[in-house]
This record gives sequence, structure tokens and C-alpha cells, in this order.
Amino acid sequence: MLELPPLSLYIHIPWCVKKCPYCDFNSHASSGDLPENIYVTNLIEDLKNDAHLGQGRELVSIFFGGGTPSLFSALSIEKIINAVQQIIGIAENAEITLEANPGTFEQEKFRGYKSGGVNRLSIGTQSFHDQHLQSLGRIHSGTEAIQAINSAKQAGFENFNLDLMHGLPDQTAAQALTDIEQAVALKPTHLSWYQLTIEPNTAFYSSPPRLPDERRLEEIQDIGLAALQNAGFEQYEIAAFAQPGRQARHNINYWQFGDYLGIGAGAHGKITLPDKQQIIRTNKTRLPRDYLNEGKNYLTGVRTLSEAELPIEFFMNILRLNGGATRSDFRQRTGLNFEVMAKVWQELENEGLVVSPDKGLATTPLGLRFLDTVLSRL
Repeated sequence: MLELPPLSLYIHIPWCVKKCPYCDFNSHASSGDLPENIYVTNLIEDLKNDAHLGQGRELVSIFFGGGTPSLFSALSIEKIINAVQQIIGIAENAEITLEANPGTFEQEKFRGYKSGGVNRLSIGTQSFHDQHLQSLGRIHSGTEAIQAINSAKQAGFENFNLDLMHGLPDQTAAQALTDIEQAVALKPTHLSWYQLTIEPNTAFYSSPPRLPDERRLEEIQDIGLAALQNAGFEQYEIAAFAQPGRQARHNINYWQFGDYLGIGAGAHGKITLPDKQQIIRTNKTRLPRDYLNEGKNYLTGVRTLSEAELPIEFFMNILRLNGGATRSDFRQRTGLNFEVMAKVWQELENEGLVVSPDKGLATTPLGLRFLDTVLSRL
């Protein structure tokens, strides 16, 4: 039987100063003044329409993503948080994260975010080397990134994530290591360290840069993992590293196949309906101009996951986590008995790719390295 999991909220703010050539997210370069006030009004109306999907649960986390949410004023972010509290309810110890880019930092604005309810930042640093930032189309320098992070700390944010990318155009292993060392020196509680990939519908896809070869990528991976471990960061997900007790609760809820509401242009949601024994996915109208159009519906699609889809949907998320899950988790989150997966799981166990289900539903180190292969079999 399906059981209600924890509930999170994702809030999408789709504008950036500039579209990065590697970005395949629903983000749009801003042209002139942003329609901030009307967008906030529509976000709140969007949430009101979805409120019944909360089914009485308070939110365990909120994440402002984009785009660049830090383009919005502290007053707007506070207004949204207050509305969320009134419409859905926010748990007392909820994690409330706002994505920010160093090129949009202002000291007073970030003090306002803190006083308005944001208690965690995720800062899109990507690198501290100017040549790599330029090749990635970023609008900040390495020095400005350091200044922005120090400004965040001065504004009262002691809990913050830094995004770092590796496998950058012409990047050496030494440069990747100094990025990590500089990040660690700034004392974040969390690091997202992930390899640059070329995605369809991006400028890099149309005109690919020269990336490091496989041998250098492996060298960067080995050196980076060792450096993060030595600095006290625990790898708890493929690309997520945290100081003890500082794992990203919002992302963990995703990876544990929890529920989340999604509001804003192009936002997606995943909701469990125990009374119907269903799990649904929702998506909102994608283009900002349509989302702002009073004649358009925010909701553009609702799809019920089929019984055949549920196992892979569960494992695509849970196997990203080093700790995996249990058979009980599988039953509660999918409504299915693990026996439906027993045969293929045994085959993967025999090949050394997953551990025994008695120990948990998790990959081995080899299976994590070849996760795409494991998932294709499931």
C-alpha cells in the first residue's frame, strides 16, 4: 500500500542575466525590467491551485531554483515564503534554499533574504579560474565568486552549498584540484561537484568545446574524490558532498522518491495519492510569457505513473544515494512488493553491481560507477 511521504516545494524563477552555453534548464536571458510583482502574484495563485495536493502535510523543504532567483528582491522572496506558510504550512525546522549566482550578489539584499526566511544558499560558483568561467559563459570572475561567498557569510548564512563543475574545456587535473581546495577554504557545508556534460538544445551542443579526454577525466575524478574526503566531506550521492549532518534535505527528498509540488514556469511536481493508490506527475506551462498570461492555465499536464513505470522511477532516484533504501521503502513509496524486482536484482547482484537486498537496495561501488547500465536493466 502506498503511504504519504514527506512533502517539499520547488519554486522556479526562470530569468538569468545571461543564458550559459551549457545550460538546458528552462531559463531565459532577461531583457530589461523583470515582471517581478506579477510573477510573484501568479506563483501564489499557482500554489493555491495545488494546495489540495499537500493533503495536510507541512513542507519539509523549499527550494528556489532557476534561472537565477537572486535576481528577485528580498521583499518578493519573503512575500512568497509568507504565502507558502499560509497556504500549505512550513515545518518548524524546514530547509529553505535559494539559488544565487555571484554576479547577482548584493550585501543588503542577502541580509534581507536571511531575515525573510531563507536559511540556506546554493551558490553557482562553477570554478575559480577566470579562463574556465569565461569558457562557461559565466558573468563573474574567480575573485568576485570569493567576494560573493564571503558576503553571504557576513549576511549570516553559515549553511550554504557551492556548485563546482569539472571536466571543463582544457581543464587540467591540477586546476580541478585547486578549484576544490579554494572551495573548501571558504568553509561551505555542502559541495555539488559534477562533470560538465554536453546536453541537447544548448549552445555547446551546436558548437562543442574541446573537453578533457577520458584518461584526464578519470584522473580529475580520482584526485577530486580524495581531496573532498580528506577535507571531511562525505559523498552521499553521485555528485553531492556534505559535512556531517549537512546533507541537502530537499534533494534527499527527491532521491528518496518523496513528494514535491512544483510552481512557476516549467516546474514539475510528483505527488502520491494513497486514496487512489496512484502517483502522479504534474507540469506547469513552460514559457514565462504564457505563465504570466491571465488566459493560460498554470497546469498543462497531469500524468499517472503506470505500475510498470514505478520501479524504474523509484530506482532512478534512490540508487543515486550511497545508502540506497530498504525493501520496506520500496513498498511504501511505490505500493509494490519487492518480489516484482527480485529476479533482475539477483542477476545484478551476481554481477557485482548491487548489494544483497537483505543489506539494502543499493549499488556496489562498481554499480555506482556504471549506474546507467544498472538502471537500463531495471
